[in-house]
Amino acid sequence: MTIELRPWILGDAPTLCTVYQEDTDLHVQFGGANLSTLELARHHISEQLPFSESFCNWAISVDGVAVGNVGLSAIDRCHRTAWVFYWLASAARGNGYASRALATVADKAFEDGLFRLELGHRVNNRASCTVATRAGFIIEGLERQKLQYGTERFDVETHARLQTDPRPETEPIPTAR
Repeated sequence: MTIELRPWILGDAPTLCTVYQEDTDLHVQFGGANLSTLELARHHISEQLPFSESFCNWAISVDGVAVGNVGLSAIDRCHRTAWVFYWLASAARGNGYASRALATVADKAFEDGLFRLELGHRVNNRASCTVATRAGFIIEGLERQKLQYGTERFDVETHARLQTDPRPETEPIPTAR
C-alpha cells in the first residue's frame, strides 16, 4: 500500500463525487459545494483545491486514489499563522491517515516559515479531536455556538500547534509538493 500527499487532479473527480454522494456527513467540509456530478466535482477541484498564496490542499492518496484532504487556509505571512483542516472518506477512517497527514502538513508549514497553526472541530466530533491531538495540536479552548449547520448551532473546541511544540510521534507521509 502506498500513501502520499499530493495536489488534487481532475482525475480525482469520480472519487470526490462518490465521497460526496456516500458520506453526507462530509457536506459541511465541502463548504456547501454541490459535488454530485463529475462536472461539478471537476469544477470544484480546479477552482477550490489548487495551491495559492492563501490556501493549499493536498489529496490524501492511498494507492493512487484520493481518500481525503488536508489543507491550510487563511495563511498569514505577516503573523506566520494559518488555519488547518482535514477530512477522510468513511472507508479510509481508522487507519491513522488523517493524523499522519495533519502532522506532515504542519511540519511542511513550519519549514515554510509559519509559526502557529490553528484548527477547530465540533465538540460532538470526538474522532476529529483524536486526529488533532495525535498530530500534536494542543486544546486551547471552547468557542460557544460558533458554527451553524441547518438550524442547529455547535460549540467548537480549538486546538493549535506551534513551531516550538514537540513533534508528535507520527510517521510522516511522503509529499509530492
